[in-house]
Amino acid sequence: MSGRTQLMWDEAVTGYDFGPGHPMDPVRLALTRKLVGAFGLDREVDVVAAEPAGDSTLRLVHREDYIEAVKAASADPAAADESYGLGTLDDPAFAGMHEMSALIAGQSVAAAEAVWRGDAPHAVNFTGGLHHAMPGGASGFCIYNDAALAIARLLEMGAERVAYVDVDVHHGDGVQTAFWDDPRVLTISVHEHPRTLFPQTGWPQETGAETAAGSAVNLPLPAGTGDEGWLRAFHAVVPELIADFRPEVLVTQHGADTHFEDPLAHLAVSVDAQRAVQVACHELAHAHTGGKWVALGGGGYDVVGVVPRSWTHLVGIAAERPVEPEALIPEEWRQEVYARTRQLGPMRMTDGRWPVSWAHWEQGYDPADRLDQAVLATRRAVFPMRGMLA
Repeated sequence: MSGRTQLMWDEAVTGYDFGPGHPMDPVRLALTRKLVGAFGLDREVDVVAAEPAGDSTLRLVHREDYIEAVKAASADPAAADESYGLGTLDDPAFAGMHEMSALIAGQSVAAAEAVWRGDAPHAVNFTGGLHHAMPGGASGFCIYNDAALAIARLLEMGAERVAYVDVDVHHGDGVQTAFWDDPRVLTISVHEHPRTLFPQTGWPQETGAETAAGSAVNLPLPAGTGDEGWLRAFHAVVPELIADFRPEVLVTQHGADTHFEDPLAHLAVSVDAQRAVQVACHELAHAHTGGKWVALGGGGYDVVGVVPRSWTHLVGIAAERPVEPEALIPEEWRQEVYARTRQLGPMRMTDGRWPVSWAHWEQGYDPADRLDQAVLATRRAVFPMRGMLA
């Protein structure tokens, strides 16, 4: 093992572009990479560009007919087949769509391979985390499900227990679907309640197929949940389940769209709380997997003020060179932001809420509090299935 984290990056991933006005603006990827460089973190990791995922790899999760439909839409966007979720408002077809989607998937698969083989202790692909794509269709800005493909590749290589933790504001429905009946994979999704947000799934009662009961965990949080509640909920469910499952690898998805400035959702989380969960995931990997950690990006639609800071923190934590929350952001990056977007970039790596704090589950339980009700519903739905006390 080299002892250095791998950062998966190929400039070509910015070609994953649904067009002007679409929320998934690839500038968020370019600006994140620039901010990583501005803090010198690219000198603390091995920056690796992997090959696109080939058809045999894509078939680990996706149906052959769907892959062929993506290729056809990629070659001729006007011929996109909406029955596969292609050519829709969420997932407009664009030239090269198959190639760009396969490239992002290839980065996540290579990250998983490097960690499993011991080539790197951790690997980060912030361009990935496209967790809504289904085996037979596109959904929610996601064409190929790189997170599910990375997990499937780990299983193919011999992993017997893989834990997946998804803290995107949206339910990690595609990954859950891919492993619904596979007890080797524990999927945990902490997200805004399906009553108020796409994809309207991720209820506590979704706990996996009969053959894998308790392998799917869903913690839907009330709209408006802020830092203290979000962290309280995460720590009330995730660490206990990870300790019980004893994974060999931890795969995490760090969508930045839980932020209070995100235009597409309704949680009120800061970059500081996002950083705290990243630290917690890092610690869980070292406590339970010997450090084997694959960290992915995800959603996030405040593409200047939030996404680059959140994922730069993620890279720093994975590199064992965390960026201090109070750090001033280098002026050259802020100039780059203005040149690309005509927006003013943030001044610091914090939202002014560091250090964040929360009450542990054992402290101050309030049966009238909606957040505590949500946590208890999840614990009651899943913990007994796993032989744990709710």
